[in-house]
Amino acid sequence: MQNENNVPNKMSGGKYMGTVKVGPKGQIIIPKEARDIFNIKPGDTLLLLADAAQGIAVQTFDSYDEFFKQIFQAKESPTIPEE
Repeated sequence: MQNENNVPNKMSGGKYMGTVKVGPKGQIIIPKEARDIFNIKPGDTLLLLADAAQGIAVQTFDSYDEFFKQIFQAKESPTIPEE
């Protein structure tokens, strides 16, 4: 399968490459093939990571949810190093 720019979309091994256009409100549509690979459903929360030098990455939020919980728990009850 190819997109409108004749770039192949679906790759082997659960990988995907394609192009998306930014709409007038700054929105993008995640192609169905990519949503299927990552089991992204309507209403899911995604995490957007951006770095001026490295670009933009979009991750499913649940992959970081446990990490964030641990950070906030550590902040609420910090451990005091023994001397």
